Amino acid sequence: MAMLSRVAEHLYWMARYLERAESTARLVSVNGSLILDLPKHVRPGWASLIAITGSDELFYKKYPDAAEGHVVKFMLADEENPGSILSSIRAARENARTVRDIIPREAWEQINDLNLKARSHLSGGLSPKWRYAFLNEVVLSIQMISGVLAGGMSHDDGFEFMTIGCHLERADMTTRIIDVRSSSLSQDPSDVLKPFENILWMSVLKSLTAYQMYRRHMQAAVRREAVLKFLLQDSEFPRAFYYCLCTVRNCLSRLPRSAAILDALLPLKRQIDEAKPEELSQEELMLFIDELQIKLGEIHDALAKTYFGAESAETTQSQAQG
Repeated sequence: MAMLSRVAEHLYWMARYLERAESTARLVSVNGSLILDLPKHVRPGWASLIAITGSDELFYKKYPDAAEGHVVKFMLADEENPGSILSSIRAARENARTVRDIIPREAWEQINDLNLKARSHLSGGLSPKWRYAFLNEVVLSIQMISGVLAGGMSHDDGFEFMTIGCHLERADMTTRIIDVRSSSLSQDPSDVLKPFENILWMSVLKSLTAYQMYRRHMQAAVRREAVLKFLLQDSEFPRAFYYCLCTVRNCLSRLPRSAAILDALLPLKRQIDEAKPEELSQEELMLFIDELQIKLGEIHDALAKTYFGAESAETTQSQAQG
């Protein structure tokens, strides 16, 4: 492989951090809308966002409770939270700076500009009045960067590593959101959330920008069984778990020395192919999601071992979020 391992690793992590920042922006924005859509006595609050990102231990060391202000600050601006939007954008910029001779100059300039704008507009992002505009700007800026990279960079080995990083991050976030949102329904002892279940599943779809495509392809009302099937098994929606997995497999098949990673990926693909997520009880779903996340971690580990060297600082940082 002509590409240096160091370059491949920086491209991989640049894409993962950009995807992480975009996903976090969507999560915070959709949760704010969800709370407004539900009656005051059944609002799920903000703690679920901390659970989705797997940051409970770090969050509760720093903040006394999951009040809106604390969670929003932690997820948008906390420099000690490796999954915050600011930390993710900063890490993406650092990786992009290292490989700025590899990516299109316009992409490097856009990433640099995003980092500056995110910091300068941060106070607005922490305010409920301006938060949506701030988060929307983050999402659109990252989509613009993705477009510049897709349209202005050779689709060589480096592009394959970026694509793998992006889709592993997406697959991970899809399973996290399903896991935590479905758990909140099952852990509601008084069933007060039951009448609003479709609103909660709609928020899951919107968190993944999946609502319109769900309605178009499933042609069904929003309900648990159909949402699970769409988000886990659809082969055409870019944020569905199965689509992400197939994209990673296709990229790997074009890279040298990928046989061992493809061997690790094959059982996971078969597991998704054969699953019937719409028939799983909540307990079975949680176990199923746990297995998917463990196997995603194994794919990342195999990738790092084969191409990067497993002891990178970025690897440690990623594990800290999960």
